[in-house]
Amino acid sequence: MSKKIPQPTTPPRERAFLVGAEIYGQKHPLPLEDSLSELALLSDTAGLEVVGELTQKLDRPYVETYIGPGKVDELKALAEETLAEVVIFDDELSPRHQRELEKALGKNVRVLDRTALILDIFAQHAHTREGMLQVELAQYEYYLPRLTRAWSHLERQAGGGGGRAGSTGGVGLRGPGETQLEVDRRGIRTRIAHLKRELEKVEAHRMRYRAQRKRSRVPTVALVGYTNAGKSTLLNKLAKSEVYVANQLFATLDPTTRRVDLPGNNLALFTDTVGFIQKLPTTLVEAFHATLEEIAEADLLLHVVDISHPNALNQFQAVQETLDEIDAGHIPVITALNKADRLKNPEAAREILKSFPKAIAISALKGTGISDLLQLVKEELYESYAPIHVRLPYQQGALISLFHELGHVERVEHERGGVVMQGRIPGRLVAQFVPWKFKGNHSEKTQPGLEEKEV
Repeated sequence: MSKKIPQPTTPPRERAFLVGAEIYGQKHPLPLEDSLSELALLSDTAGLEVVGELTQKLDRPYVETYIGPGKVDELKALAEETLAEVVIFDDELSPRHQRELEKALGKNVRVLDRTALILDIFAQHAHTREGMLQVELAQYEYYLPRLTRAWSHLERQAGGGGGRAGSTGGVGLRGPGETQLEVDRRGIRTRIAHLKRELEKVEAHRMRYRAQRKRSRVPTVALVGYTNAGKSTLLNKLAKSEVYVANQLFATLDPTTRRVDLPGNNLALFTDTVGFIQKLPTTLVEAFHATLEEIAEADLLLHVVDISHPNALNQFQAVQETLDEIDAGHIPVITALNKADRLKNPEAAREILKSFPKAIAISALKGTGISDLLQLVKEELYESYAPIHVRLPYQQGALISLFHELGHVERVEHERGGVVMQGRIPGRLVAQFVPWKFKGNHSEKTQPGLEEKEV
């Protein structure tokens, strides 16, 4: 009689309780209820089981505990009742908030905020050396001000680019570490300085790579959009490739570039970038500066929107705000309204198109609308011309030649130190000329807003 071999069991997930506050006068892209739903998805992606949520409306956050004393007592009771091991706030907490809340809730309950949760997810999904460096830097900069005399070390020290350790330590400090190690403030600052130097090397490599791409004159298209909008699925369809796809938030972290054939024997390089989200932590935007430059340097942005999502327009606006924040607001945009196959009313889809700039309805999964999308990209890159008026220093000979070669020159005026040029150039080249926008008797490096149609 054969013995039954015991099968490995999945360890139980940590139980998380969510807390959200609606602060009078503060505006966010998503209503509180939807923001908490998104926080629940983030928690699930991080490997947590959500066991409840609590909300409060406030004129302003309480100095000590963010939410009111009565709500803290209620939260403690609910956490005990649901056996919650971690409490997650939907907004970023100050070091004092976190310290006082942990004191009030007891030593068996950890307190995290949305920023710490997103940092943890990024730590799980970073696979390249660059990605791991960026996440580690963001985590150290986030946790440094949260060190106190009573807690003068990171509970779990950072991996230093060696990959993620096991998940036994729980959510919140994975990435910069899961091995006990005393790290004082000076040590952390030294590590931060080292990480920044390493990322500067990465940035220098990216700059050389971008310069090489520009010399090849192959235009670049950056896929941007809210997390889980379907960018990776779309890139797979366009390039006939196999970029990793998963139905979860931030499945793709490291940028991936693929060559795509456009109609008329034209080419373009499409780059899949990290998904955006409302309340994107500032530490992440700063740490991912080199990666986000891939977006800011693109010739065209392909903004992928999950049109089947009830908050599609709010998500679109959240992405636009982030694009403005990273100085990419001046780049031409095409909007791909993805997952259109999930809409029950095709007529409603046509009405929705009117709410988005240069929009086309597609289904990346089923391939619907892909040929029309590629045609639109080709027209924007190779057939759309933008008016331009710049003063180029003679040292910028490559740009002067590019204007003559690919643009329509209407006026040229040679001056001491440079040449004033006016005419029209392909839309994909606009970003390269933006720093030399003509300003009357002088030119200066500038980043025009969305309202400016002429460079």
